[in-house]
Amino acid sequence: MTIYLPIAELPVVIFTVFAMGLAVGFISGMFGVGGGFLMTPLLIFTGVPAAVAVASVSPYMAASSFSGALSYLRKGMVDLPLAGVLLIGGLIGTAAGVALFLWLRVIGQVDLFIRIAYTLLLGAIGIMMLVESARAIRRSRRGKAPHVRRPGTHAWFMRLPLKMRFRRSRIYVSAVPVVAIGFVIGLLGAVLGVGGGFILVPALIYLLRVPTTTSVGTSLVLTLVTMAAATVLHAEANGTVDAVLAFVLMIGGTMGAQFGARTGQTMRPENLRFLLGLLVLSVGIRVAVDLVRTPAELYVLHPIEVRR
Repeated sequence: MTIYLPIAELPVVIFTVFAMGLAVGFISGMFGVGGGFLMTPLLIFTGVPAAVAVASVSPYMAASSFSGALSYLRKGMVDLPLAGVLLIGGLIGTAAGVALFLWLRVIGQVDLFIRIAYTLLLGAIGIMMLVESARAIRRSRRGKAPHVRRPGTHAWFMRLPLKMRFRRSRIYVSAVPVVAIGFVIGLLGAVLGVGGGFILVPALIYLLRVPTTTSVGTSLVLTLVTMAAATVLHAEANGTVDAVLAFVLMIGGTMGAQFGARTGQTMRPENLRFLLGLLVLSVGIRVAVDLVRTPAELYVLHPIEVRR
């Protein structure tokens, strides 16, 4: 069954899009990540314009984060004051990201920017995750306790002003790095269509020393709000949100996440991190290959908008 995507201006097989949502949802539930860093490149690989892929993944990310955020809120595993400070930077970063995205579309470089950014981002994160998880696996096989490197209380960003106490997370830190982290996550979400959980959770754990369960729940709240804001801003400023595409992805992603969560609970954490790092690095390499190889069509004609 073929459907037409009105914003992407592309006919697609509905079961193919549904299967993509199902697969990425399974991976998201299995590894505990949003999946936007996988969904956006997959859509680009299938022919969806990069601008439409980024914008249409935003509502998918918001929907996939909603149920998880609600579950963590009910269990009291969300630091609401910390989430609020993160959202200050996150919403500013989202607005800045949409403005940057619009400027890149005006100069005609949005596709190139997205591909280069994904290559660098996924490559760096994939390598770091592989190295860290490989060390953890070796320590586990030797019978040693897991070793987590975190900055001490005398790290330079701990001495910044505007300190706040977050009782749920049991930390007393400056609001400046918290807002900065939120800004980066919001910016990446708006420009690249990633929820940022695979960056935010390690940042909260390793930099701010937030407990793991609290960091995951707080990350989901930030992802939910910033991706919902990105959806509205992209639809208003860029007009690149394809509702049909996003709806089909939501259905598949919601179903796949349930099965992925059950599978992930049966595996060791260090093995999960190693597989996720391998997956992230593989996607980054694929994006890099597409970036440098000769395209099938050397010349593409785009319609020129005539202002009257």
